[in-house]
Amino acid sequence: MLLDDDFPQKTRLTLTRCSLSPQGQTTVESDEFSAMINPAEFTLDRAISYNTEPTIGQLGSDVKFSAIQPEKVKFNLVLDGTGVVPAATPADANKSVRQHLADLLKVVYKYDGPRHEPSRVRLLWGSFIFYGRMESMSTQYTLFRPNGDPLRAKVTLAFVRFLSKNEEVLASNRSSPDLSHSVEVRMGDTLPLLCQRIYGDSRYYLDVARFNGLSHFRRLVPGARLHFPPLA
Repeated sequence: MLLDDDFPQKTRLTLTRCSLSPQGQTTVESDEFSAMINPAEFTLDRAISYNTEPTIGQLGSDVKFSAIQPEKVKFNLVLDGTGVVPAATPADANKSVRQHLADLLKVVYKYDGPRHEPSRVRLLWGSFIFYGRMESMSTQYTLFRPNGDPLRAKVTLAFVRFLSKNEEVLASNRSSPDLSHSVEVRMGDTLPLLCQRIYGDSRYYLDVARFNGLSHFRRLVPGARLHFPPLA
């Protein structure tokens, strides 16, 4: 832990629906789904494409860079309606598996009619933050009531990273305040000072404290590492 925490809480994987403005600005909406049980495994795939098309008489392969493929993440979520697994939020208590699944679909599968495309989703788990769109979803029901209603399900989700045109430009500038930063705390550092250095505005210190789960943000420990998320 970075700092003493008087009230430790479990950090749950959270999926939140986002909208994208015509100017490329991302807005985090209120539709959110928190995992009842965090994934036991989490896969992050990266790939690079090369042009290896041969020419007549070529003796070797001239591998030329083509493009960096979007990152992909894949993981499983367990939906439980037996009451054995504690609900992620008080509002989720006593919900059936079908209701949990409907809440999840509202975040990751809902079609944005005006934009004619699926919604963007933010994945947030500890220091990991990922913006993308759902690529695939598979639901396996594993336990049932006598009447056939499901009591438990395992949902396999895959997301592909999505960048707007503006974000693609920002990605070429690694010093941009609109990209994630990981900073090692040094003697004399304060959150407002670090926010001023990274974002150009010290007022983001409370948001950074919440993002890192800090309860005593005034006492930063030298050598600890803080994560500064992209500006929305």
